[in-house]
Amino acid sequence: MAAGEAPRAGRTTAGRRPGRRPFGARVLAFVALTKPRIIELLLITTVPVMFLAEQGVPDLWLVLVTCLGGYLSAGGANALNMYIDRDIDALMDRTAQRPLVTGMVSPREGLAFGLVLAVVSTLWFGLLVNWLSAWLSLGALLFYVVVYTMILKRRTSQNIVWGGIAGCMPVLIGWSAVTDSMSWAPVVLFLVMFFWTPPHYWPLSMKVREDYARVGVPMLPVVASNKVVAKQIVLYSWVMVLVSLLLTPLGYTGWFYTTVALVTGGWWLWEAHGLQNRAKGGLTGAKLKEMRLFHWSITYVSLLFVAVAVDPFLR
Repeated sequence: MAAGEAPRAGRTTAGRRPGRRPFGARVLAFVALTKPRIIELLLITTVPVMFLAEQGVPDLWLVLVTCLGGYLSAGGANALNMYIDRDIDALMDRTAQRPLVTGMVSPREGLAFGLVLAVVSTLWFGLLVNWLSAWLSLGALLFYVVVYTMILKRRTSQNIVWGGIAGCMPVLIGWSAVTDSMSWAPVVLFLVMFFWTPPHYWPLSMKVREDYARVGVPMLPVVASNKVVAKQIVLYSWVMVLVSLLLTPLGYTGWFYTTVALVTGGWWLWEAHGLQNRAKGGLTGAKLKEMRLFHWSITYVSLLFVAVAVDPFLR
């Protein structure tokens, strides 16, 4: 926002305290700080890898404590992200109702909440799972908060490419929770998620580019044309699908996973190329249909990781 420019109508100021803060609403606000819907996706990639590592059903208590620890860690990272970004969140349509913007949670409370979750989650993993998982969890949190949110997000159009590394860590954590070690299987799945993140997030960024442009966040769709963004989406998509097929020749999966990876990957590429063709044709607005790929990307990763969990039982 330019100096002297009045806030847009209907916007709230970051950290504004509402007149009343009911207890129930406050509880929900703290839950909202953890971004539960995003964490659902992180858990979808954690649990199946535990099945793959065990080559069967892992200890269910271990699954439970790993998932809870993952929720606490990711929740802490998300709360700290909202604390740091509360200034721009207040100016963006898609984030204007976040708790630190509406004042349902104060900035000091949000900061304390995020730090407590970071400490508790690290100790939780170390004492109830293993310390390798604890350090991986802490590393993911620090990478998301410091490297992505504080350093990359407002400085480079490649922010989500490298910032997405934090979202890839759950596959390593799931494997290490079972084996207390690393292997090529979680590394391959880490790379799948790494190459999945940009073509997953860029379509959403295309949809809300005005929000990011208004606050000076250089997401790729803000600084490049739809045609350029779509080309990048296609490139990352091809690499993602090819990497996803490496698990079978490496001996970790069989026919079932391979079939699911080929079918879902093929459909992804169809959607990615469709978006590119529409962008090349100069279509904009609703006709661009960029959110089709965004929604499919969530279905894709869910189906792929379900196949990761099921495959050991069919070999």
